Amino acid sequence: MMKLPLTYRSAGVDIAAGDRFADFIRALAKSTHGPDVVDAGDAYAGLYRLPTADATQPVIAATCDGVGTKLLVARDCQDYRGIGQDLVAMNVNDLLPRGARPLLFLDYIAAGSLASVPLAQIATGIAAACRQTGCALLGGETAELPDAYREGDCDLAGFAVGIVEQSLAPRGDVCAGDLIVGLPSAGIHANGLSLARKVIAHAGLAYTDTLPTLDRSIGQELLRPTALYVDAVLTLMKAAQVKAAAHITGGGLLRRALKLCPPDLQLHIDPSSYPRPAIFSALAALGSITEQELAQTFNMGLGFLLIASPQDVDDMRKRTDVPLLVVGTVRSGSRAVDLGYAQLA
Repeated sequence: MMKLPLTYRSAGVDIAAGDRFADFIRALAKSTHGPDVVDAGDAYAGLYRLPTADATQPVIAATCDGVGTKLLVARDCQDYRGIGQDLVAMNVNDLLPRGARPLLFLDYIAAGSLASVPLAQIATGIAAACRQTGCALLGGETAELPDAYREGDCDLAGFAVGIVEQSLAPRGDVCAGDLIVGLPSAGIHANGLSLARKVIAHAGLAYTDTLPTLDRSIGQELLRPTALYVDAVLTLMKAAQVKAAAHITGGGLLRRALKLCPPDLQLHIDPSSYPRPAIFSALAALGSITEQELAQTFNMGLGFLLIASPQDVDDMRKRTDVPLLVVGTVRSGSRAVDLGYAQLA
């Protein structure tokens, strides 16, 4: 019997579809470009002119992150509209504790079949978040991997590069009497979704179901995009000296706060000083999750922390219109974090 010749398409890789998506995202990317992006045509690497004219000791900062199993919630809900912002936020927010301003962003998208994933939704969200944070979408990679991912499955990774004047970066010289400033989260963000998904499944609930304490369906609540803190944090850091900062991601509020603690100091955070999104108490009730487990898994309502002296916090209030919350204090004592309802040493 005569066998048909094999092709890349018959192996599951559609080069033409990949080219069409590359053209689509290339047009989106141009909407994020400023004067520092050098036109490189279809070259393999993007070019960016470093803005160092007014810098004496410029330092490059770089991060890499993904959105974890939040992708599975998006897949099951067939709603990827916020995932692009999640991807950008998880990276550019991680530059901020170093005081770095985001310059450029790269994305990596892998799917079993490009046609089975709404890539346009993802790419549109990425570009919108890049524009909002003043970050150029400089390039990326889209891979069709039929033997690695099932139809309808995909994975995302992001890479962000920023710049900071070395003398202005937070020095970590935290001392007793300093204040802890918090920026509220938009919800669960992109951490702890493996636990959240397990709770929903064990409770026999669907993402389309609603709960009395939520103002939307469970799926819609879990898919709230991660907040972008770039403008707020950089504005505060320009207004006054920030000693230390943290993006509250993996490890939850407890573990991320503990990383800010020197050996002889404690962070005391007042749970009544900031709003706690209803999703956390809902998950706790459905899954019999302890407050300790919640706090070392989720952000609990605080997406970003900064530590500064009382005088510098006053300067932040006077010199900016950023709505900030003083959520706690630094005290003497053996290294520990006390949230009132959970502790970690």
